[in-house]
This record gives sequence, structure tokens and C-alpha cells, in this order.
Amino acid sequence: MSYIIPVIILLILAYGHLKGVKVYEAFIEGAVEGMNITLKIFPYIVAMLMAIAMLRCSGGLDFILYILKPVTAFIGLPAEVVPLVIMKPLSGSGALGILADILKRVGADSYPGVLASVIMSSTETIFYTITVYFGSVGIRNIRHTLAAALIAEVTGVVASVMICSRFF
Repeated sequence: MSYIIPVIILLILAYGHLKGVKVYEAFIEGAVEGMNITLKIFPYIVAMLMAIAMLRCSGGLDFILYILKPVTAFIGLPAEVVPLVIMKPLSGSGALGILADILKRVGADSYPGVLASVIMSSTETIFYTITVYFGSVGIRNIRHTLAAALIAEVTGVVASVMICSRFF
């Protein structure tokens, strides 16, 4: 199985050569374009990471958990998983850290562990994605994107709770 990746790369190179594409030049051009995009979106990434750090360090995340407790109890969301639900729309790496902590504390085979894993895989880093992708192309008015993304996020969390509680 270790030969699959090199074979795929060779097939891509051969296909490009057969089509008359200067593969190396196209690769370099793409790499330069990627670097330009990285430089363009870097300020947006820094701003988003700083906002997340401020939320965590200020105790804002704990305050949000306290306010949401009645709602999360109503839908059957364990308290251990709520920080993941809050962090996932903001930061994928922050959410991954929270997931690792949940799995370490309660175990991967527990209901909160399974639910956290399902939520992690069925939700998106909304604010990060909007910030990076819209910011990289200069879009300032996101119109209905945020509302639609938040509705999808809530739907993903509720569906995860329903499915996990049914099968666990």
C-alpha cells in the first residue's frame, strides 16, 4: 500500500506530459500563487486566532457555558461536550484540543466521547472559514452566509445528539 501515493504522482505527471503541459513550470506557478494567497489571508488568520485566545483567557467561554446550560440540558448535550460545540465554529485546532481532552477524561467509548467525535466530524469551523475565504477575495458583505452556516451548525449538533443517543 505504500506505493499508492508515488503511483498517483507519477500518473499525474505522465498525464500532464501527454497533454503537453509543462508540469514543473505549472507547479512553480501554482506554488507562487499559493504563497501570494497565504500572504493575503495571513492578517485574517492572526485576527481570528487572537479573538479565540481572548475568548478563552477572559473567561468568556465559561460564561457562555453557564448561559447555555438550560438549552444543552434540554437537548441532551452532556456538559463535557459543550466547550467543543462552542469552539468548533471558531477554531478547528482549538476544537481538536478540546476533543482530545474529552477523550482523555471520559474515554473514547463513553457517550460523551462518541458524541464529541461525531460532532467534530459533522460540523465546520464557520468563522474561520468565512474569515479566510471571504477575506482572501476581498468580500466584505457576507450577506446570509453566517446565518445559513449557523443553522447548519445547530442542525449538525442536534442530529449528532439524536443519532448518538439512538445508537449508544
